[in-house]
Amino acid sequence: MKLMDGFDSNYRYILVAARRARQLQSGSRPMVDTSSRKPCKIAQEEIAAGKVKWTMEAPRSAADVANELLEQAIQKPEGDTTS
Repeated sequence: MKLMDGFDSNYRYILVAARRARQLQSGSRPMVDTSSRKPCKIAQEEIAAGKVKWTMEAPRSAADVANELLEQAIQKPEGDTTS
């Protein structure tokens, strides 16, 4: 399968198309004029037309995630005046 323009992998293309298809199934209006009724096909047409935008967050290491969770766990509740 040929890699779609603007995607780093075919897997990412499928993920984006599937997420957009779910949005269409939930009531979102198509962003392209189409005769298709299937959400997956509409999502593919929207991607091909450049109407669907996606971004990727930089990957976080397990240590960064663990540090963030630890910080959240040890934070004092608001209004706590004890030290």
